[in-house]
Amino acid sequence: MTGSSKVILDILTQVKKAVVGKDEVLGKVLLAILARGHILLEDIPGVGKTTMALAFSKALSLQYNRVQFTPDVMPSDITGFSMLNKETGKMEYQPGAVLCNLFLADELNRATSRTQSALLEAMEEGQVTVDGVSHPVPQPFLVIATQNPAGASGTQLLPDSQMDRFMVRLSIGYPAPADEMDMVRRKQKGNPLEQVEQVVDLDGLRQLREQADRVYVSDEILDYIIRLVNATRTHPMIVQGASPRASLALTAMAKAAALTLGRDYVNPEDVSMVFDDVVTHRLILSPRAQAEGGFHPAAEILRQVSAPTVR
Repeated sequence: MTGSSKVILDILTQVKKAVVGKDEVLGKVLLAILARGHILLEDIPGVGKTTMALAFSKALSLQYNRVQFTPDVMPSDITGFSMLNKETGKMEYQPGAVLCNLFLADELNRATSRTQSALLEAMEEGQVTVDGVSHPVPQPFLVIATQNPAGASGTQLLPDSQMDRFMVRLSIGYPAPADEMDMVRRKQKGNPLEQVEQVVDLDGLRQLREQADRVYVSDEILDYIIRLVNATRTHPMIVQGASPRASLALTAMAKAAALTLGRDYVNPEDVSMVFDDVVTHRLILSPRAQAEGGFHPAAEILRQVSAPTVR
């Protein structure tokens, strides 16, 4: 085990003190963090999304802000606003909630489209613009957004442009009965979040991200990634395929996966492991695929596209 993979394991060990029985989801959230991506959690209320975000903020020493999105949340609540200082006679910027390291956008699809779009500049460019002046968000910076399942009361679908900004879409889901029993037992002894300890500081997280950036990707693996993404654009059951941003995200996630496994190079299994989480939320299926159901685009494309043999 390399030094980096041990630190990554230690981070997950701390987060698991607060989130029980969801090891795979926690691992993929950490991959997205190492890959410099934003995370969309699509799930019902009450399964631990906020707890998970708080646990990662403690283990990674991230300044954390949370906004519960409702129709009356304004864009200025997110980005900040300018206010007149009566003593100086000048307009001064008042930072919004997004000026932090980890921003939890809870139930994002309950907000208006205008408020949702206030996040786009911060997610894509690492800054917010208020009254023509740009203000950088702290680095490192990531968004964990949650949305209720489509059709839930008071929700509206996130636009394609915003869905494409999220590196992965994940779901926590209900816990297994044994895990739920363990969770309830732990709660009787106090708040499990209080047991989560810091593993790295902000510089330590930056170093882990830089190590993920340096993981080697051969031309054969890059060709495999491009063929997978291109297959989403030509499949008869898919109306809109994945964008070039998906190719970049898939590459970054695969590099982070290799790092966690103690390798300095990407193999095909790293790519296939994260393909579904990176690509599926970016696709628009044909009416036939939606009507018939049972079509799993990522699984079918992985079967159709041959993986390279890497020596």
